[in-house]
Amino acid sequence: MIELPIIPSENQRKAKPDWLRVKLPIGKAYAEVRSIVDEHKLHTICQSGNCPNMGECWGEGTATFMILGNVCTRSCSFCAVATGKPNEYDTDEPRRVAEAIKLMRVKHAVITSVNRDELKDRGAEIWYQTVVKVKELSPSTTIETLIPDVKGSWDALARMISGGQEVVSHNMETVKRLYRIVRPQAKYERSLEQIQRIKDAGKRTKSGIMLGLGETEEEVYEAMDDLRAHGLDVLTLGQYLQPTKMHLEVASFIHPDQFAKYKEEGLKRGFSYVESGPLVRSSYHAERHI
Repeated sequence: MIELPIIPSENQRKAKPDWLRVKLPIGKAYAEVRSIVDEHKLHTICQSGNCPNMGECWGEGTATFMILGNVCTRSCSFCAVATGKPNEYDTDEPRRVAEAIKLMRVKHAVITSVNRDELKDRGAEIWYQTVVKVKELSPSTTIETLIPDVKGSWDALARMISGGQEVVSHNMETVKRLYRIVRPQAKYERSLEQIQRIKDAGKRTKSGIMLGLGETEEEVYEAMDDLRAHGLDVLTLGQYLQPTKMHLEVASFIHPDQFAKYKEEGLKRGFSYVESGPLVRSSYHAERHI
């Protein structure tokens, strides 16, 4: 039996420990990135997902672009992205994303998207065209695509990952036991199969897990083992942070020493790279494993 999470009142929410404090986004480089994103009318997961690293990453001239709009067809209980019925997608978006990446002189570009379950191809054609356009305008830029669950539409997956990107990421988000709470419209085994298919297509594979949702240490190791068995190369582990009081409560704040232990255990299991820490997110320091 799975117990439903308790949504705490504002004064009951756990106080963040010192190791989760971040600087406010400031500086010339941050302002320049913000200007380019706004000018090209682009969405970033940095903004939509309330990422704590936005100041650091934008200050270094990097951003994770979110294509296919900023309204998701899923209602995951951890995510700050808006849920609802998306508008018609913009066929000119691939060009605008590619031009922005060129202007920003990005060496390693990360692109993600909302889920578009209402589309027959899950948005695969826009994915393909975006990667192709980026490669045309910035041939030396490496690309990482953080793709959603395609709900078993494997033809869509094949198109989505065939544009020439070097890395394809698909986040598991949590351990198997918590899937019905954290990702109610997803399936643990299906996401594992998606990662295996990406690996079989010859891509460098990557996935991320949030900690602090009530998982046990043994369940984290089980997830690691499952991911290695399905061909995962790169693993990220970070602290879950409750975006609003309407989202899942933080069950615990994981100490940096425990994150260091998880990194050590991940490397022992054969992952080629493990990024593990309280502020780690999927695209954090993404260029380091290329």
